[in-house]
Amino acid sequence: MTENNEPTDKAAGTALHENAGEESDRPTPRMLSWARNSAAYRLSKRMMTERQLSDAITRKARQKFDGISDEQVKALAASAVAFGLDVKALDDTAYAEIRSRSSARAGKSKKAIAQTLAQKGVDREIVTQALTDADDLRAAVVYARRRAFGPFRRADLDDKQKARELSAFARQGFAYDIGARVFAMETEEAEEILGGEAW
Repeated sequence: MTENNEPTDKAAGTALHENAGEESDRPTPRMLSWARNSAAYRLSKRMMTERQLSDAITRKARQKFDGISDEQVKALAASAVAFGLDVKALDDTAYAEIRSRSSARAGKSKKAIAQTLAQKGVDREIVTQALTDADDLRAAVVYARRRAFGPFRRADLDDKQKARELSAFARQGFAYDIGARVFAMETEEAEEILGGEAW
């Protein structure tokens, strides 16, 4: 009898172990409630991308719950993102459009904006669409005004200053021809560009 029952006992033990493993991969109701509340709090404070919220929940969950498994962490992050989408507080397209416009007005190039959005997890197609109407020339003039370059220059122009200004435009992601144009631009033209409809 013992020999006949042994395989059955082992099978039962294996099944219990597998079920326990499956349970350990599922977040507890307390964990899920925390993830929703944490997502709601974060999204009420500022706009976030799906990746930003996922990363924030992942990081905080590991700090908050001792012994939490990787699968539980992934499930909590996914639950938080799903919650944000359900309540329409997460929208990568709207985020990209708003950040693109505000960044361009602050003198950021399309290249710099695209890099920032990519780092925040925004899909490349969404980034491309958000930057469709961006005007790098106007953004470069804004940047020049902020740095007192080109038509807004107050210092005497020499070779050192010229190199400094042109390299600064390049570091900000502006194409050489745009940087060179703004560098040599007259104040009247710059003011006309800035006086137009802001993108």
